[in-house]
Amino acid sequence: MPVEIDPFHAIAISRLAHQLRAEGRSVIHMEFGQPSTGAPAAAIETAHHILDKDGMGYWESPGLKARIAAHYGEAYGVSVNPEQVILTCGASPAFVLALSCLFSPGARVALARPGYVAYRNTLKALHLEPVELACGEAERFQITADAVERMEPAPDGLIVASPANPTGTIIPPEELRALAAVCERRGIALVSDEIYHGLSYTLPAESMLQHAPGALVVNSFSKYFSMAGWRLGWLIVPESLIDAARARMGNLFLTPPSLAQHAGLIAFDCRDELEGHIHTYARNRELLLQALPNMGLRRIARPDGAFYIYADVGHLTNDSLSFCEALLRDTGVAVAPGLDFDPVDGNSFIRLSFAVSTDLVEEAIRRIEPWLTARAISGAAAPLVE
Repeated sequence: MPVEIDPFHAIAISRLAHQLRAEGRSVIHMEFGQPSTGAPAAAIETAHHILDKDGMGYWESPGLKARIAAHYGEAYGVSVNPEQVILTCGASPAFVLALSCLFSPGARVALARPGYVAYRNTLKALHLEPVELACGEAERFQITADAVERMEPAPDGLIVASPANPTGTIIPPEELRALAAVCERRGIALVSDEIYHGLSYTLPAESMLQHAPGALVVNSFSKYFSMAGWRLGWLIVPESLIDAARARMGNLFLTPPSLAQHAGLIAFDCRDELEGHIHTYARNRELLLQALPNMGLRRIARPDGAFYIYADVGHLTNDSLSFCEALLRDTGVAVAPGLDFDPVDGNSFIRLSFAVSTDLVEEAIRRIEPWLTARAISGAAAPLVE
């Protein structure tokens, strides 16, 4: 029998948002984790040039692999052979490659709850068993080495994400070291999702490769490089898994888009433009952190990185999906239901993406505040849409 996996509920919210926009409504999209900005200007200019002169085809850019490998030396002080870089069609295929290289059906893989919805569902689709560890405010919504140490039996694998989705919290260096140590001692394979690296507002995010050279690392051009639609990412594998990863990439996905690879290589040299996006995100983050408590949303995960606010709305609803639908219909602001990220406690949370322009964040605040205030006064903690 095929394995059943849960839907990605934010997609339903986005579908409704686009329907309302088509009907003439003003909609602010804060439901998806994607920058509202496009690819860097120089990358787009290169893409235009390539389109005019190159018919393209199946291709794996040696220059891009070398540039990504060099990035690990520059940013983290670790040595990566370009052949350890597997270019992928975004982070999602990289995650599939990592899991299928490491685990056989039935393997148990630990992950944080709340966490990115596709971790849990991809594990299920690959006939692996997700073992979710509840991570609350005390742990800043992140897995700790102590929690992994206490797991009996030890899981076969562990997924870590820093900065994390949906909370934006970063695992401090000392905790990364401790996680690496307990995984090595207990024989637990490590997969590190570093897709939000480069997007930090407090402490910098370290790579798991600085502490666990054998870890598999997933990354992408979708977030920091503002190239979500180009579908380009990568997976760093230890040398022992290069052949296995290349075989899976070739058979399952062939190669990433050639055009995206040309543009991605240029994007690495567009730091001034990309850092400007981070200044916008930092301003948006501050606006929301100041405004949300005044709206009654006082229990929030303060994001160290990424571009999300994960907020507790349990005093207003016990059905986060219906809450988000009602918020969208009434105010035109689309946000993601916590149910996507936490199937146990997520009905009490929502996630707001602040990867939009500052003026849209300010407008969203103006729309949301009276709506939340009205519901707080009503005192109803029940589904808002039947």
